[in-house]
Amino acid sequence: MTDLHLYQYILIGLCFVWSGFVRSGLGFGGSVLSLPFLLLIHNEPLVFLPLISVHLLFFSSLTIAMNNREQLRNGESGQGTVDWPYLWRILGIMIVPKLLGVFGLITLPSGVLSGIIFTIVSVYALTYIFNRPFRSNSRLVDTLFLMLGGYISGTSLIGAPLIIAVVAQHVAREQLRDTLFALWFILVTIKMAAFIWVGVDLQLEHHLWLLPCAAVGHVIGLRVHEHMLKAETPVFFRVMGSVLLVISVIGLIGAIS
Repeated sequence: MTDLHLYQYILIGLCFVWSGFVRSGLGFGGSVLSLPFLLLIHNEPLVFLPLISVHLLFFSSLTIAMNNREQLRNGESGQGTVDWPYLWRILGIMIVPKLLGVFGLITLPSGVLSGIIFTIVSVYALTYIFNRPFRSNSRLVDTLFLMLGGYISGTSLIGAPLIIAVVAQHVAREQLRDTLFALWFILVTIKMAAFIWVGVDLQLEHHLWLLPCAAVGHVIGLRVHEHMLKAETPVFFRVMGSVLLVISVIGLIGAIS
């Protein structure tokens, strides 16, 4: 990222503001709703994935800690904001596909990886446009979604829609966001360990200015999270799905040509 133009840095900063907002507001989507835009600015997945990973580790752990501290300060009893028993159960299903996905991320050429990312995002975009989210109604489908979501998360950090299709049915709504954050933290820790092991550039110098950008979006997202919990947002996802589909088609054309 050292040889980009000024306008590219500005656009990347705005993408990370958006990423932080979506992540804290919805509890997911920080990667899937920002990575396609980032790849149009600079088509190198291994440049942005370490940046997104570090931000996710930082903000997910911070949000969980703050929410649990708030619960204790208010004298609320209960099991906390994370459903740990269910989290450990699904991790047992996802761990092997996750590792296979990380291996694919490290070994695949950038052009191929970008094509895979844009293809997956196109499928997600269609589910948003037609308001047909992934749904699971059996234990077998649960397992398939979790395994596929784990693999996609390993390759590109965008397996959330498949994973949420399962988790949202088994975790209380008030625990859903923090349970997802805890899951993302564990999955991303595995990915970061692989990055360090193979010597991927973690872009550490760029965290100095991109972390504040993501923090701005994160704070805004926290403020609207309660509203998003109470409101159904099909119009938001339909519009976002349309934008993602256009971006993904453009990206696929660029990856193929």
